[in-house]
Amino acid sequence: MTTALKIVNAALILFTVYMGVKQGWAMLSGKPVMLEMFEKWNISKTGMMVIGVFTILSALLVLFPQTFLAGNFITAAVILLIMMLHLQHRDIKGFMIELPFFLLPLIIVYLRYPLKKV
Repeated sequence: MTTALKIVNAALILFTVYMGVKQGWAMLSGKPVMLEMFEKWNISKTGMMVIGVFTILSALLVLFPQTFLAGNFITAAVILLIMMLHLQHRDIKGFMIELPFFLLPLIIVYLRYPLKKV
């Protein structure tokens, strides 16, 4: 893999970690926007907090080569869950907003861990 591609992939990983921790913390701490979104899906505050823990955990797992793949798959699964909840309530706009965030961990997996020597 070229150096430029490794730099782009590292930037994507850092962005994923930032967004995962940010959104996970918003769920874990019960931000009003998150509460409103999850309440319309009939998910309790406790359920939202559990999803928040998985979101933060998966974001942190992406940082390490041993757990890189698992972290990306958990991230994709959580985002897929949220996308399906949007679709269940016929919220196409919400679904479309989540779509690039769903594709991001899949692209990162395809590009592989940037610091690992092949």
